[in-house]
Amino acid sequence: MEEQPIQGRSSHCALSYRERHWSPATLNWNRNSLPGAGAAMKTPAPAWTCGLALVLLLLLAVLQTTTAQKNGIDIYSLTVDSKVSSRFAHTVVTSRVVNKADTMQEATFQMELPKKAFITNFSMIIDGVTYPGNIKEKAAAQEQYSAAVARGESAGLVKATGRKMEQFQVSVSVAPAAKVTFELVYEELLKRRLGVYELLLKVQPQQVVKHLQMDIHIFEPQGISFLETESTFMTSELENALTTSQTQTKAHILFKPTLSQQQKSLEQQDTVINGNFIVRYDVNRTLSGGSIQIENGYFVHYFAPEGLPTIPKNVIFVIDKSGSMRGKKIQQTREALIKILDDLSPKDQFNLVPFSEEATQWKPSLVPASAENVKEARTYAAGIQAQGGTNINSAMLMAVQLLERATREELLPSGSVSLIILLTDGDPTVGETSPEKIQRNVQDAIGGQYSLFCLGFGFDVSYAFLERLALDNGGLARRIYEDSDSALQLEDFYQEVANPLLTAVAFEYPSNAVEDVTQDNFRLLFKGSEMVVAGKLRDQSPDVLSAKISGQLLMQNITFQTESGMAEQEEFPSPKYIFYNFMERLWAFLTIQQLLEQIVSASDTEKQALKTRALGLSLNYSFVTPLTSMVVTKPEGQEQSQVAEKPVENKNRHRNVPLGHGVFRYHSMGNRRSGMTAAENFSSRLGPPGPLHHRHSSYPFSNPNPRLTDMLLVPGLLSDPSGFDGVLHGMDLMITETISTSPPSGKLPAPSALTQAPSVILPLPGQSVDRLCVDIKHSQGPMNLLSDPDQGIEVTGHYEIEKAQFSWIKVTFRNPQLQVHATPEHVVVTQNRRSSAYKWKNTLFSVMPGLKMTEDKAGLLLLSSPDKVTIGLLFWDGPGQGLRLLLRDTDRFSRHISGTLGQFYQDVLWGPPTEADDSKRTLSVQGHDHSATRELKLDYQEGAPGTEISCWSVEL
Repeated sequence: MEEQPIQGRSSHCALSYRERHWSPATLNWNRNSLPGAGAAMKTPAPAWTCGLALVLLLLLAVLQTTTAQKNGIDIYSLTVDSKVSSRFAHTVVTSRVVNKADTMQEATFQMELPKKAFITNFSMIIDGVTYPGNIKEKAAAQEQYSAAVARGESAGLVKATGRKMEQFQVSVSVAPAAKVTFELVYEELLKRRLGVYELLLKVQPQQVVKHLQMDIHIFEPQGISFLETESTFMTSELENALTTSQTQTKAHILFKPTLSQQQKSLEQQDTVINGNFIVRYDVNRTLSGGSIQIENGYFVHYFAPEGLPTIPKNVIFVIDKSGSMRGKKIQQTREALIKILDDLSPKDQFNLVPFSEEATQWKPSLVPASAENVKEARTYAAGIQAQGGTNINSAMLMAVQLLERATREELLPSGSVSLIILLTDGDPTVGETSPEKIQRNVQDAIGGQYSLFCLGFGFDVSYAFLERLALDNGGLARRIYEDSDSALQLEDFYQEVANPLLTAVAFEYPSNAVEDVTQDNFRLLFKGSEMVVAGKLRDQSPDVLSAKISGQLLMQNITFQTESGMAEQEEFPSPKYIFYNFMERLWAFLTIQQLLEQIVSASDTEKQALKTRALGLSLNYSFVTPLTSMVVTKPEGQEQSQVAEKPVENKNRHRNVPLGHGVFRYHSMGNRRSGMTAAENFSSRLGPPGPLHHRHSSYPFSNPNPRLTDMLLVPGLLSDPSGFDGVLHGMDLMITETISTSPPSGKLPAPSALTQAPSVILPLPGQSVDRLCVDIKHSQGPMNLLSDPDQGIEVTGHYEIEKAQFSWIKVTFRNPQLQVHATPEHVVVTQNRRSSAYKWKNTLFSVMPGLKMTEDKAGLLLLSSPDKVTIGLLFWDGPGQGLRLLLRDTDRFSRHISGTLGQFYQDVLWGPPTEADDSKRTLSVQGHDHSATRELKLDYQEGAPGTEISCWSVEL
């Protein structure tokens, strides 16, 4: 289609647009199909008004094409069916679309799946004809479709899209009134990490869908010990569409929203469903030889004994402080290192080896993790500065020499485990710079005595080099993503290896019973992880499969025994909980994964044999692995040569991979049904709102007319060099909307400039006054705000007098054992040493045993339970950025409540008003008298800029 400029405006604001492309699974648009993409843009006029007009015209064009989109390709069914049997997940995504337009349209199926998963099948059914995806050896597929390879399309169907996900995408032309069914199948073995298994599903239909359903069935013969769900798109309306049921061994999660539940508003066809749905669970386990499960001639053995003591460790942190780490990277590294040092056990020994052009050591030898040594190390870590080149070889050899000398001089605790943790963000540039020579040097120096873990910071580092370095030495590699939570990623990784339980673990089975067993020798077992061994049963195997697991615990050998009767095995349940031959596929999946790991560190002579076996299994079981490709066939006359390949981690090097993909998104500026902004709307959950006097919006190009539909923001366009950077550069537009209202009779006047927001507003049940406004005027360090042992809740925080805000608030729950640490940057939730970071003003809905955690786009986080006080944390960005504490259901506090704020829920005595001034009273709390004054205060619970209320004000 020939590009035509939009008529009727200055040549300085010329804008072209192209034919749009639809995306039925997610209705994401191709970037090249966005208005103005790829078009030559003239230099914008210097006045910002031209830029604003340009963007508004663009948005009008987008609004028009959105209507066309919804009248064109329509998703009438989208289902996600996931079966998890003994940790092995089989997921089927089915999208059915119809072309309602009177012309040919392009439909694009797009789905995100976990990186660790293997695609096993994809097909399209068009007018009753099935077009399957055929899995072939990668070399054969590329040779057969050399034309596609030459055009650079061979790996175009799958790409990495973030930390955990890959995106699969296929387009096909659809005739008017024609229907297409897309079906994608993938499988994965859920890995136990820090005590949980996690099933991650991503759903982004980008339009309301008549039949939308997620159906998850979990079957675990060991029994399900706990189950929780988390979503980044759930709303109070959608909550009613989610049902969860659980028995001893089974769980069923069903999400089936209606059309109205999916809609952002009655006027809009935009969907609120856009994001992650996560299921986390664990199984029952004891101090035993684990669980052996048998199905159809195959077995799987899970081993993660409970109740073992932690083995002391000797750990050396090798920290890159070269010039490329300057700025945020080194700052976050320091933060993480300080936190990790605090988590060391007094039984551990440690040292620090920072390096740039040269390596240095904090101490001449390893030292015990005593309080004094940890304090000194924290000070040292806080002073690490980044500059110079990168000498990885020298730093690694220094770390090994420290451990060797300590071993030689018998300075290490008996039976302890020695670990080296390397963090770097770049390639070696000083000293020995050959990755191959460094790998040999390090492997020769370690000699199998110590485990090496490598963390690659960002995308400029050679991940393949770090991966081989780690696998050569009994460890693993992990990429640390550059983001606001990089320090948390480092801390989280450390927690995975912080508690070794067993060393030199070996599994033994009778040779007459099993064959083709996966890896059965492991160097280390860490707390919260799990060892998995799978294999085939021989034809004439005994009626009982026995296993012996041996390992070392401190200085003692320890042996576990377990067995499983073939005939006594619990019969696996109906097909809704399992899929055909799942255990055989589990065995093949695990074998392929382990072979691919071995290939990384194998010699050239060994690699070919390993590749041949992994390729054979990939083809036999139809897995898209790094050794195979899936050729997607299409109807005659359409592009015939699209090929899906498994992305390789290291191919992301030297470019920033976005944590999300550049899709077309709709941003709601508020709840148009109520005429309120999102910030104002949350107040309905905290109590009746007061009169609304002003409304301010700091969104760029905010809509000053509440009757107009919401503006659409197009990411990608605004950063396109050929687009609007020139127009928007240096612009900071704010449109302020003022609603003129007269206060109802008897109501307070509009807030004055002198009205202040109190530090905390406390609802006081059972009192003659309903609200107490507490102003904190004296704060020294962290404060114990609330502590209720009967409720199992403790709230601490740090209040900044200058900002009149909390700089952090920490909420600790005893049951479930969980901690929420909120700062203006993000919210960190820690449970069982596993931490997750959540950004403010993102939707969150998490249900775990005994606690529900929700967050809305206004920045309100609620922690609630049927029988507990509700704690609210509010992100506050004006005036002065910080946090606010909100309380609800305070009648549930026990008589043992204490703390700076908790004292007001003890036996509080109110004195009578003074004769001279009835706006003053004396408040007696635990024998201390406080002056309380009736004042007008700003109630922030109703959103910015707040509403004036009358309350009794107390200063602390």
